[in-house]
Amino acid sequence: MELLLIRHALPIRREVTEGAADPPLSDDGVRQANLLADYLASEKIDAIYASPLLRAQETAQPLAVRIEREIILDEGVAEFDQHSSEYIPVEELKASGDPRLIEFLLGEGEEFDDRDDFRARVMSSIEEIISRHGGDRVAVVCHGGVINLYAGDVLGLNVDGPGFFYPNYTSITRVAASRSGVRSIVTLNETSHLRNTGLPMGLFQHG
Repeated sequence: MELLLIRHALPIRREVTEGAADPPLSDDGVRQANLLADYLASEKIDAIYASPLLRAQETAQPLAVRIEREIILDEGVAEFDQHSSEYIPVEELKASGDPRLIEFLLGEGEEFDDRDDFRARVMSSIEEIISRHGGDRVAVVCHGGVINLYAGDVLGLNVDGPGFFYPNYTSITRVAASRSGVRSIVTLNETSHLRNTGLPMGLFQHG
């Protein structure tokens, strides 16, 4: 089967005093999500999964409408900051020299999930999705930490803290998963749909 691990689009900045921030998409993020849907609409996608966090659900929605599939929510692919009371895009943290950037990249915030627990639930959930969909092409709209962890495992890397690469907004990382248990990376950080759009792509690039 082919697994498409898709990072969510750009959300707004949100800081709250109670509960989780869980921000929706920004206007640019909505445009990114629609371009992603246009890009993938010609592919036969058999199922769409999404993290329950709002930024992932809203990214998956245009694709689900285009290909007439229901979104299956999976708590196992939520990000390690799912309970945090603040969400500040890392681009804003970097631009302002905010010391919270290092904390986020290392995954060491007080409100972040335990790293071992995070690894265990991500690996279990993704492997369960794979087991349900032999021979299918499945999209999983999730988060940068989730993608780093699983792709790093496929590559045999010990990914902890900041990970080994920065997944751009709505980027696609494709994994081929065989029934025999072999996993291989097909593409990493695929962003053709954002080229020449002028939209933000991530920490280092614009479209």
